Amino acid sequence: MAFRIVTDSTADLPQSLVEEFGISVVPVYVQFGKEAYRDRLDISESEFYEQLLHFPVHPTTSQPSPRDFVDVYKDLGKDASGIISIHISSKLSGTFNSALRGKDMAEIACPIDVIDTNMVSMGIGLTVIEAARIAASGENFQQVIEKIRRLVSQTRFWVLFDTLKYLAMGGRIGKAQSLLWSVLNIKPLLTLKDGEFIPAARPRSLDKGIDMLYGFAEKAGNVEDISVMYTTTSDNAEALAARLESLCGGPVKIARVGPALGVHAGPGAVAIALRSSQTG
Repeated sequence: MAFRIVTDSTADLPQSLVEEFGISVVPVYVQFGKEAYRDRLDISESEFYEQLLHFPVHPTTSQPSPRDFVDVYKDLGKDASGIISIHISSKLSGTFNSALRGKDMAEIACPIDVIDTNMVSMGIGLTVIEAARIAASGENFQQVIEKIRRLVSQTRFWVLFDTLKYLAMGGRIGKAQSLLWSVLNIKPLLTLKDGEFIPAARPRSLDKGIDMLYGFAEKAGNVEDISVMYTTTSDNAEALAARLESLCGGPVKIARVGPALGVHAGPGAVAIALRSSQTG
């Protein structure tokens, strides 16, 4: 028997990594009008961004239900000695609380630990991937949990938006602030602190913002793993990833932001997530 890793679809893990590490992903729901979709199961990233640009009503999202987690936990519990469930910041989504409720409802023999990463996208994904490696190390459940929680404290995240329009429509930022930044021709660059977004810089162009993303990663020091994420501009992500390779001594993971987070990020967004022994 082995420890099993669960996350939610806001981790934006590429399917190849999900399969490689045997990770179970619980999808967030995205709704266009009256039509609801399970993130990446019923709607692909490309289909989502096409609808985002042309659907007359802005889409909404909702977290998985506790029952969604119960079903996954019970299935994994048949042959697992422990389940580690790793999720998006509880200050940005109700997914973590749904997972906690699912844990209480599951009534299975093996232990379940639910972890709030205070992160989004591959800020979660990097922890999930390393957690899968640690889970296979042969250490006991508590030792594995302690190591994974240390990973959470070492992870950093920055995101560059082409526009705040979609954050404003989704209610994640005030419309007045969005309008002000647009008038000033600022490309917002935000970071996560204690699970919430705060401003990190105010570049006046996407190119300058991408340079700043690289600068933040360079200053982090001792980078152990890094990922570049994008919504619609893969060329920007690939170019940035190529620059970042020298910082971590290996390939940079490139991931596409899925529907659950794309609702708020909108087209043109680029982000980086990294784990560094110098961050905390």
